[in-house]
Amino acid sequence: MRTQRCIPRSASKATHLMLVLLIMASRISLSRSIHRIIKQRTPYSQFRPKNFLKCHNCPLWSSSFSFCLQTLHHRGSTLPISVSASHSFSSCYSSFSAPPMAATSSSDDGLDANPLLRDFEFPPFDVVEAKHVQPGILALLKKLEADLEKLESTVEPSWPKLVEPLEKIIDKQTVVWGMINHLKAVKDTAELRAAIEEVQPEKVKFQLRLGQSKTIYNAFKAIKESPEWQTLSDARKRIVESQIKEAVLSGVALEDDERDQFNKIEQELERLSQKFGENVLDATKNFEKLITDKKEIEGLPATALGLAAQTAVSKGHKDATAENGPWIITLDAPSFIAVMQHARNRDLREEIYHAYVTRASSGDLDNTPIIDQILKLRLEKAKLLKYNNYAEVSMATKMATVENAETLLEKLRTASWDAAVQDMEDLKNFSKAQGAIEANDLSHWDINFWAERLRESKYDINEEELRPFFSLPMVMDGLFNLAKKIFGIHIEPAHGLAPVWNSDVKFYCVKDSSGSPIAYFYFDPYSRPSEKREGAWMDEVVARSRVLSWNGTTPRLPVAHMVCNQTPPVGHKPSLMTFREVETVFHEFGHALQHMLTKQDEGLVAGIRGIEWDAVELPSQFMENWCYHRETLMGIAKHYETGESLPEDIYLKLLAARTFRAGSLSLRQLRFAGVDLELHTKYIPGGSESVFDVDQRVSKRTQVIPPLPEDRFLCSFSHIFAGGYAAGYYSYKWAEVLSADAFSAFEDAGLDDSKAVQETGHKFRETILALGGGKAPLEVFVEFRGREPSPEALLRHNGLLPATA
Repeated sequence: MRTQRCIPRSASKATHLMLVLLIMASRISLSRSIHRIIKQRTPYSQFRPKNFLKCHNCPLWSSSFSFCLQTLHHRGSTLPISVSASHSFSSCYSSFSAPPMAATSSSDDGLDANPLLRDFEFPPFDVVEAKHVQPGILALLKKLEADLEKLESTVEPSWPKLVEPLEKIIDKQTVVWGMINHLKAVKDTAELRAAIEEVQPEKVKFQLRLGQSKTIYNAFKAIKESPEWQTLSDARKRIVESQIKEAVLSGVALEDDERDQFNKIEQELERLSQKFGENVLDATKNFEKLITDKKEIEGLPATALGLAAQTAVSKGHKDATAENGPWIITLDAPSFIAVMQHARNRDLREEIYHAYVTRASSGDLDNTPIIDQILKLRLEKAKLLKYNNYAEVSMATKMATVENAETLLEKLRTASWDAAVQDMEDLKNFSKAQGAIEANDLSHWDINFWAERLRESKYDINEEELRPFFSLPMVMDGLFNLAKKIFGIHIEPAHGLAPVWNSDVKFYCVKDSSGSPIAYFYFDPYSRPSEKREGAWMDEVVARSRVLSWNGTTPRLPVAHMVCNQTPPVGHKPSLMTFREVETVFHEFGHALQHMLTKQDEGLVAGIRGIEWDAVELPSQFMENWCYHRETLMGIAKHYETGESLPEDIYLKLLAARTFRAGSLSLRQLRFAGVDLELHTKYIPGGSESVFDVDQRVSKRTQVIPPLPEDRFLCSFSHIFAGGYAAGYYSYKWAEVLSADAFSAFEDAGLDDSKAVQETGHKFRETILALGGGKAPLEVFVEFRGREPSPEALLRHNGLLPATA
């Protein structure tokens, strides 16, 4: 039986956007910048269950090899609904005076005290332990199974009798499983891993049972075929159509042996995905380089030396100091980047680089066989669903097609190549002029070091010297003031209102102009390599929902969390950020805003839920633009000790350096996207070509200097092997046109015109941020912009219009 493929309603408009993108790509000049550090964590398939709690893991930070990604572990694989001041304090709390999420009732001994099952207003992150997972999850699944059986026996093709009870079932599982999976990402322990691994098969089994329910599937089809269909809102139509599509992709049409095989594949993919991410984390934290001779780390800035000494203290070297050591270098981003950019010791750079690109590729942590098995199983899954390859399965819920994505990547590659070649020539000439013996034979561990020296020379900017101007408290104050200005919201600390998983985590209340709470969010800013995954991401804790109202009258308010891995405070100094870390925070906050400022009351398409993966980066990339807005930047760039503002000439230099090494940064991103598509379209698991051969082949067309023969980057490519980006990494490029054009609306209105900015911000909030997945992304964009997207803003932001003309 051939499974019918569902075509998105927005297919024709997606084709138009594709043409726009291709036109843009064909016009891109040699100085094309694609770097835009589009950070963690969270696009995703429209209603894919594994993405119901949508983690926005950000793309690989190509300019510094910082892998800014969230090892996004699947929340599930086959659900049909994508689940993936004192006065201030009291007013925030008052919104939770209504009954919270109901506990799962049970008379079993010990379960009443299990924090996973008890009533809570905010997840009890502070008390959940590994010992709670097995009994709590099994009791929860038993209750949800009973709820599902009841639904199937009483279901009718109507909203109250189908969608509302279904949302309750899925939300309960999503919130509880999301709680423990989040703890695994930010507070990992061997015990928690083992507990999750023990119950994961039962969790997936329930999701398969739900995702393949023909009773529910037929009820959704009946709604679409009923006379009432035309009376449904756009949001409800989107829900119904997506449920039908997702049921097919979940295997609802498979029978007997094929269904059994499909279910076995889903179980194994879930296990392999978890294991892949665990291996990356363990390989990263297992590497330590103890240095006692300061000459070996000559060139490292004071911030990096302080961090290395602080790490040494935590490892038992209690007398370590930044001045005298000893120092410990790790593969965690703040440490790794500092070495690559600043260490004059070329041998040290080579050692650290080699360790980084071979992570999780040997011994007990070798991800190579896991990659092979994941790709094999994904292809088998695609064949069962009557698709040619897994990329087609992935694209079934995206705006693009495989062919369109490949064409776009090739256009961008062609446009970027000569610029990248020139970038390399510039580095060779500059390093030779500086007397570098490696000038004629630059290798991978030389690129970032000499690129940083060239940037300092060309623009007279030293990123380390800028750190004192970007203290985390000042950056957050400026970010919140910006949100108040353009979106009319107030963000206030609510520390102590909700339990947190680490003392560094902050909790905030978001209020509208009347002072009423409308959302909440957690912020976990600092790197903790011993327990926390790398990267930056945003995720939802709970979503806005009418059905799941806490008081029966107003919708449940959304709650999000933002997670970064930036430089922690050293000694008595606050966290002093690089400019790129500032961009990261703005990026993740953009994702959080779309979740928190939604006005959709249908929980299944509220906030970040239900938005096509190709479009979801719009608000995050949009927010990054404000980092270059003079008033915004000057508002956050204050010296943490003196209060001195960032000098005007430095601001102008930051603007000038925005597109530095554009071609090279573009090609690095295209390598990631290209190898992703190649592995999920043409690669034959078990064939004559290994996955590393594929990477080398793609890299010949996307890298001026090919990867080392021993490069095993794929073994830590968590985006596609432990996250939701399989055959989807291209999505960052797709959304770039939308985000640049959206920001250009503010430029057209006048960035220095406060009233115009507020009016445009209100419109952005009421469309892009408010409508969520309740409308097709292009329809939402047109409602905001008044027209379909244009590449002009992106070209202009990257300084390409003169060259194009």
